[in-house]
Amino acid sequence: MFIDKLKQQLNQNQPLFIGEETAFRSAVLIPLVQVHGEWHVLFEVRSYTMRKQPGDISFPGGRIDSTDPSPFSAALRETNEELGVDPTTVNIIGQLSPYIASPSFVVFPFVATIDYDQIIHSYNKEEVEEVFTVPIKWLLDYKPYMHLVSFEPVPSPDFPFEKIVNGSQYQWRTRTMEEWFFDYEKYTIWGLTARILKHFIEIIK
Repeated sequence: MFIDKLKQQLNQNQPLFIGEETAFRSAVLIPLVQVHGEWHVLFEVRSYTMRKQPGDISFPGGRIDSTDPSPFSAALRETNEELGVDPTTVNIIGQLSPYIASPSFVVFPFVATIDYDQIIHSYNKEEVEEVFTVPIKWLLDYKPYMHLVSFEPVPSPDFPFEKIVNGSQYQWRTRTMEEWFFDYEKYTIWGLTARILKHFIEIIK
């Protein structure tokens, strides 16, 4: 009886990963636009007055709210709030694999075409400093470069060392993360945006 019930439970839809239910979940849109008859990827420069990551280059997107029916709905809502794009004019092309930055942070990226003319005249100046585009042809030819960032665990002062083997001498593993960079004209695309962009370009190739 127990095994049958367990099998039924395990065959139901499972979270994407352990901890997804409590993770910070966000969704972004990789916007494809036509500029002079050529396909480009559009990026935002976050407003310099923003509290978090002012001046960073990003895709439109943000936190998935409890009222959003799906991650894609969240990406559409955020794109509308940031760029002023009418959600009914967005043409979804597909979805990339979720990017799991950590057990507490996951990003759902989507690819869609949008009308560049809408954005030029309607983006939200309070959240977006400017927008710019990069030709896909340029991205296909460009070789991004990488630097490593190391993270060393620091236990809290009340960590119960007495409960683990080797106590305070426990050998914590240092985590190394790749940070990729794309330099285009005066812009440097890096961080989360660069990692998603790199994956997207590798799929096209």
